[in-house]
Amino acid sequence: MKVVVTANGVGLDAPASPVFGRCPTYVFVDTDSMESESVENPAISAAGGAGIQAAQFIVERGVQAVVTGNVGPNAFSVLQSAGVPVYLFGGGTVRQAVEACKEGRLSAAGDASAPAHAGMGMGRGMGMGRGMGRGMGMGRGMGMGRQAAAPATPSAPQSASTQSREEEIADLKDMAGELRRQLAEVMERLDRLEGGE
Repeated sequence: MKVVVTANGVGLDAPASPVFGRCPTYVFVDTDSMESESVENPAISAAGGAGIQAAQFIVERGVQAVVTGNVGPNAFSVLQSAGVPVYLFGGGTVRQAVEACKEGRLSAAGDASAPAHAGMGMGRGMGMGRGMGRGMGMGRGMGMGRQAAAPATPSAPQSASTQSREEEIADLKDMAGELRRQLAEVMERLDRLEGGE
């Protein structure tokens, strides 16, 4: 099986990256032979839509699975549409990620595990949520008018009049994805500790 692991370096011993769309390197691995090819992420410097561009790049290379720490909603949608499952990996090397995937120890993501634009870092306000007509916001209303604020909570000052039902649903799905990612990481750590690794 051909898998791709997001990485912060080159080769099987590189540290796995916790981000999908803006990771520095993708390491493509044949799980049978463990032969690998490291390729620089062509979307890392994209002004917007890095997750979508990265997902399209991955799909075009014929992978059968993605192993990463987190994946945003737009990239997840592209991968899901192409029938490429995403497996969440809590940390370690590319080799460890592939081995965990081969042994069935990774949780398949049922949805995005990171909010939209999570990999953009500080200073995200400029241009956020505008869509720019490049496929941004695919499937979830993440484009026009989408706010970059934290998901709504009971203490959040947003009222029903300033946040649409669709935006609230999207925010709750983002929160659920993050909780699933955290739960998967906790379960993996528990398994390691109980297994004596």
